[in-house]
Amino acid sequence: MKMQFRKIANADEPLLLQDSLDVSEVVKGRKDILAVAPLSVDLKALPAGTDCVQVVGKLSGDVDMMCSRCLTEVKRYMNIPFAETFKWLKQPVLPEDEDGELIYIKDESVDLIPYVEENFVLHLPDSVLCKADCLGLCQKCGQNLNEGTCSCDNTVIDPRLAGLKNFFK
Repeated sequence: MKMQFRKIANADEPLLLQDSLDVSEVVKGRKDILAVAPLSVDLKALPAGTDCVQVVGKLSGDVDMMCSRCLTEVKRYMNIPFAETFKWLKQPVLPEDEDGELIYIKDESVDLIPYVEENFVLHLPDSVLCKADCLGLCQKCGQNLNEGTCSCDNTVIDPRLAGLKNFFK
């Protein structure tokens, strides 16, 4: 998914960029992600001043993740806003950008795929719950406590008093 920078910077109307992008390689190392549907990319590139192009839009797609407490499959629909501003770099020295919001480019053709992938990865949740009151798994037998209780003794004993546990036996 490439955009021609000079063509868009000098254009009067925005350029629409729509594509479907496979992002499964980007999340390959994450064990909590079971499957990723192709990401739907709907962007609009428009001139934003002298030698600047702003790309805005949204990324959307389905992600199958594991609940962080009970390990059941959770399907999530991701709707991610996308906004990046590209500026043509005229001199060979990179200028100081206080905001860090501009992306300086040197080539006429800009590949948007790395920026789309980065935005997708940054918006992935660290942990997902199947429901807000998920009980998780039993620490001793592994029973899913959302489906039923187990017969394990899960009484919590203050570790400072654990030595007194067998005192009266």
